[in-house]
Amino acid sequence: MNVSTGTNSPTAQRPVAATGGNGSGVRIGVLVTALLAACFAFQLNASMLSPALKNIEDTLGASSAEIGLTQTAFFTSAALFSLFLPRLGDVIGRRRVLAGMLGLMVVGCVIAALATSVPMLFAGRVVQGVSGPVVPLCLIMLRVEVREPKRYGTLLGVITAVNGGIAGVDSLAGGYLADNHGFGSVFWAMAVVAALACVLVATLTPESRAPVADADAGAGTPGAARMDWPGVALLVVSVGSLLTALNEAGKLAAADWPLIAVLVVVSAVAFALFWRTEDRSGHPLVATRHLKQRATWATLLTTVLTMTGVFAVMNGLIPAFAQDAQAGLGMSAEQSAWWTLSPYALAGLAMGPLAGRLAATFGYGRVLRLGLVGSVATVVLMLLTMHSHSHVLLLVTSLLVGVAYAGVANIVLNGLGIVLSPRDNPGFLPGLNAGAFNLGAGLSFAVLYAVKTAVQPADPSSAGGYTAGMIAGVVILAAAIATSFLIPKPVAAEAQD
Repeated sequence: MNVSTGTNSPTAQRPVAATGGNGSGVRIGVLVTALLAACFAFQLNASMLSPALKNIEDTLGASSAEIGLTQTAFFTSAALFSLFLPRLGDVIGRRRVLAGMLGLMVVGCVIAALATSVPMLFAGRVVQGVSGPVVPLCLIMLRVEVREPKRYGTLLGVITAVNGGIAGVDSLAGGYLADNHGFGSVFWAMAVVAALACVLVATLTPESRAPVADADAGAGTPGAARMDWPGVALLVVSVGSLLTALNEAGKLAAADWPLIAVLVVVSAVAFALFWRTEDRSGHPLVATRHLKQRATWATLLTTVLTMTGVFAVMNGLIPAFAQDAQAGLGMSAEQSAWWTLSPYALAGLAMGPLAGRLAATFGYGRVLRLGLVGSVATVVLMLLTMHSHSHVLLLVTSLLVGVAYAGVANIVLNGLGIVLSPRDNPGFLPGLNAGAFNLGAGLSFAVLYAVKTAVQPADPSSAGGYTAGMIAGVVILAAAIATSFLIPKPVAAEAQD
């Protein structure tokens, strides 16, 4: 039954996100090339550093917890900027906002490359986090030009597939650079790619804005909407306080629980004020009627749970296990990338376009659940085989997780953020969904590593900590499967033949 919470309109019939005009006539191949470059640049920020984390620990004389905190800072920053930058793109132009994000990404990469301390690295990662909503902005820009469901689903899969890794090149390059030239070289490589992407986006993509239906602009025409900056400030304070509290709670016994309580209260008060502001605003950042719909909250909850359950498994625990000389396989950073991250990313990249087309053909919900069930099954298989210390089994299970999560679940979740977004605010749900992806990624490192630390045996040759962290991931993924049944069907985005 297609019912939404707190509204009388059926969420399943929510219009596919639309923009002003019916496309600019730009060649799709040129547009996709520029958008892929932008997604490549963002993905390097997210995954290229994974095999270099151990090198950063050793170089800066830091603990794994401190370096993990810089990773969490990046994803937290990305989550916060994702809350409002897509909407800013609706208002002032998506090309302008995307190019600006990529320019700031370059600045953050340079700061991190020159880092001589953890605080400096932390600052660089926060600036890099401005790039958080790159993928949803790219998908909205693509939607302006491509309206046919199956074609859009295929191209959505092509663009989003790099979100799971660039065919393993990112992790391989990160491992090689870290082993041979230090971690700074990884950030310099990121900076070069981001600069190139910025130029391509600025020169090869058409500008687009959201339609504005009001007395000033005329119904359904691109016009000069206004940003709801008071709403932005309150939402960022609310989500930022909650994220900080969750990250602090991940320290378990070492956590400052009075601080956590204060942050939770601040988050709740800020959100209450945000809700009140949105109800009264003529140009709300997020209309409260949209927040009440299952198309919004069920999609966001499923995304957060999925990312929390799987991200740190493949981008943290498994590479660390592969490099662990006592409990694991004792590989170098480059070797671990070859055996884990590269096959994972390659499988996701190969599967992505097919998953997008299947979602548009057979239903986004069905294909999403297929990917989530496959993710649970393959992580369980990884748990059952990792103690054999077999390189081949590690490779096979990494491939399977790549197909199920990076190639299917990740693709469909990104697509749902686009096709379920309301016509009058197309940047709303993609932005929040990008925030949910980054929130889940940050929580994944905080929660799964907290579990790993809490149960780590005294014997350094035991893999009990890795196992516990992965079991926690499986439980969270199972919860994601349950919430996915609450997401309504995006009728207009699925082929009807």
